[in-house]
Amino acid sequence: MSEYIFDESLISTEVQDTLSSNLKLRPLAKDDFDKGIFDCLEQLSITGDISQKKFVERFEEMKKAGGYYTIAIEDEDQGKIVGLGTLFVEMKFLRNCGNAGHIEDIVVHDSQRGKNLGRRIIEQLKYLGKELGCYKLILNCNEKNIPFYEKCGLTVKDVQMTLY
Repeated sequence: MSEYIFDESLISTEVQDTLSSNLKLRPLAKDDFDKGIFDCLEQLSITGDISQKKFVERFEEMKKAGGYYTIAIEDEDQGKIVGLGTLFVEMKFLRNCGNAGHIEDIVVHDSQRGKNLGRRIIEQLKYLGKELGCYKLILNCNEKNIPFYEKCGLTVKDVQMTLY
């Protein structure tokens, strides 16, 4: 049995039921290294040269720290990860010591685009945010992706600043 980054009971059965029978929505697993996770992530940004050992170390660090809810969609026929997304939960003093959720690293493998998988990932992350008591969800994106996220129920608010 796989070791997951968070409890599988937090996966929405309603979202899972919208996927075709060969696709499983689930938490990121410790043994996902050989399932094409980096084939997906490299379509989003630079990943670098990550060994299996480094992947497992980071997985364990994230799990131990808590607050990381990375989900995967696996094509079980191929044994490949075809979509990913993360909700990071920030504990605040604001809003009566509330939680703010940050949606990050949404990606669907280009071979699977056009099948509403991105929308399903966002639906699952919104579900997680609600279950975890987040008073708001924040997502930063490129301007070209705004129409997609608006279709998922998010709205443009404020401005993002960065420092690299």
